Amino acid sequence: MRKSVRLADIAERLEVSTVTVSNALAGQKGVSDELRDKIKKTAQEMGYRVKAEQGTDEKKILNIGVIISEMYLGDYPSYYWKVYQELSLLAGSYHCIILFEILRHEMEQSKALPLFVRENKVQGLFVIGEASSDYLEFLYQKAGIPIMFLDFMKRDIPVPAVVADNFYGMYKMVNYLIKKGHAQIAYVGTLGASSSITDRYFGYCKALMEHGIEVRKDWVLGDRDMDGQVGNIRLPEDMPTAFACNSDLTAAELIGQLERQGYKVPEDISVAGFDNYLFEGLCDVRITSYQVDVREMVRSGIKSMASQILYGKIPSDLRFVSGRLVEKDSVSAV
Repeated sequence: MRKSVRLADIAERLEVSTVTVSNALAGQKGVSDELRDKIKKTAQEMGYRVKAEQGTDEKKILNIGVIISEMYLGDYPSYYWKVYQELSLLAGSYHCIILFEILRHEMEQSKALPLFVRENKVQGLFVIGEASSDYLEFLYQKAGIPIMFLDFMKRDIPVPAVVADNFYGMYKMVNYLIKKGHAQIAYVGTLGASSSITDRYFGYCKALMEHGIEVRKDWVLGDRDMDGQVGNIRLPEDMPTAFACNSDLTAAELIGQLERQGYKVPEDISVAGFDNYLFEGLCDVRITSYQVDVREMVRSGIKSMASQILYGKIPSDLRFVSGRLVEKDSVSAV
């Protein structure tokens, strides 16, 4: 039986990338007319069979890679693991197959492409959770396939992104605390550790400023190191009545520290989180939180990625996904 001709076979014959061959045969931009004609002619000579186009009964199956930095994959399933799970669950509905790889520290530092990108196994790549700017710029320059960021964005890297509405989510949360009577509210999150933490801080500032409440430097607390390790939150000498935390994991860590120092949550101090996601058993208090619509984030990402691969189009460079405030047991009225 004659072996079917692959895009990689045509690419090897012409000494170009598989992505270039795919773009040329799909009529996408980025390939000169001369090279496009040469690729089509070679494909015909080699007996390559073009798959059915959009609108026919046959749907093209897309292989899409996913990478997550290992700093987000600790001892417990993280929020980003939840994002990956939702992506895997929804992928089949959009005729996509997901391949997963952990972005290890040494791989990021040495600027190595993910294995499935090097081996031309995927036609698109999702990056879930922020990595270093140098590595993301390297990916953008060298991957040669459509890339999309999930739950973060990079201002200087022109890659489309779908993100939670971090700014207004925290803005709504702090307004909720103020309506509960709190005027002394601290923010917990290491500024600069990620774009989402910083965006949530600015939402915190907006809510306080609109109510004429001072943003105190001693009430902006770090919660992690630059490798993403959460812990050792240094409590202020002058304690607030409430803490707005950048994540539920941080809120759980903070509640543990408060309880060890004799405070009760929420009787003595209120604590609010973000994401509405926490591994069961990490905290004995149900945390009031802002829930991100992960399913909508993932659905929007898959649709945009498929559009890029198949038609060279993206609906928008940046899409914000809103969520909702979920009241539980960690906040009480003053």
